[in-house]
Amino acid sequence: MVNMTHNEASVVDEETFSVRRSIQIAAPIEKVWRAVAEPEHVSRWFGRTVLDGTGVGATGTMTFPDYDVIPLRIEEYDEPRRIAYRWNNDDALGKLPDAVDEATSTVFTFTLEESDGGTRLTVVESGFERTSDPLANLEAHRTGWDLELDKMVALVEGEA
Repeated sequence: MVNMTHNEASVVDEETFSVRRSIQIAAPIEKVWRAVAEPEHVSRWFGRTVLDGTGVGATGTMTFPDYDVIPLRIEEYDEPRRIAYRWNNDDALGKLPDAVDEATSTVFTFTLEESDGGTRLTVVESGFERTSDPLANLEAHRTGWDLELDKMVALVEGEA
């Protein structure tokens, strides 16, 4: 049994309409980068991810069980330090199945830093003020990031 690193939960900032979580991972930065930036690795802990390339402007989809396919696009790419994705949220379901909805999409950014012999990963998702129900969406994504990132930590540390 791997003893997984204990991390604080995500927090909501209602003034900036964002969700933030910083976690420590007992694995090298290159390994964590692969987990957040390479579709075949992202698919193992998050939604099934398909991208048409790498780098800024690459587009694709993320698919979750029992949920619509979510279009996404890479907005920022600085290997192995920072990657940002823009994706549709519930406001765009059924309206724009093949494109990112510029009006209501949110952006989640992973920032990686070497820390304590491992990696400090911070995710910030912002843009919720443009959604139909900002507070409900913030809370749903806060709990989602806790669940998904805990799965990623278990996966990455289990292979470390």
